[in-house]
Amino acid sequence: MNRVNRIITLLIVFSLVILAAGWISGNQTEQKILNPHPWGQTPITVHIDDKNVPEHYSPSYRKDVERALEYWEMGGNGKLAYQAYFEMVDSDNADIVIMWVDNLERDIGTNEGVAGITQIYERDGRYDRVVIILETSNYRGYSRVQYGNTAMREIAAHEIGHALGLGHSTDKKNIMYPTYERREEINPLLLESTWPLLLVVTIVASIVIIHQGIAWVRYRKRRESLEDEIFKDENKER
Repeated sequence: MNRVNRIITLLIVFSLVILAAGWISGNQTEQKILNPHPWGQTPITVHIDDKNVPEHYSPSYRKDVERALEYWEMGGNGKLAYQAYFEMVDSDNADIVIMWVDNLERDIGTNEGVAGITQIYERDGRYDRVVIILETSNYRGYSRVQYGNTAMREIAAHEIGHALGLGHSTDKKNIMYPTYERREEINPLLLESTWPLLLVVTIVASIVIIHQGIAWVRYRKRRESLEDEIFKDENKER
């Protein structure tokens, strides 16, 4: 085997080793299971406490939680060993109770950066009661920034996953990965309070644009009419 062939062979082997290492690394994701069958009964009752809420709670957060529950009823991340069904109840004696605080670090004493916690109470190997506490905002710089609806849905879905018996995943695309991606930073309370003003501004801007468009069309027609008259006069003089 000449030198060129040896180099080519080494490059091929090296490439195969890299591809194999990448494949192994990409498939070494793990979904931890805290309890494969945590609930003995079905449906699982859920109470969303939207009455005793903190200052920066947004009414839209309830809908975010409901959508997170629907996510798991539709199969979630595919890691549950059973079908989850939920029943909404207006009682704090529910199987799962979901509530909010403004600041988990201050109000509960969690570590910095934690957006939600799930407190699980077990009896005879089954979940007897689960309390999920979500916070309304995250400290960034010198002020707290309120969570938008997309972020709240992701946080709620992650914590509900714990309430269904799942631990953390090492797959960054999995909802149970111990972090979340803030896809938008729209403050729902600010949006709710300013949407009438935004609507008025949008309407006024639309009227101005339409008016300017009509004026431009009229100006163009008038100019064309004047040009026609001028050219006609010039043609007559000639």
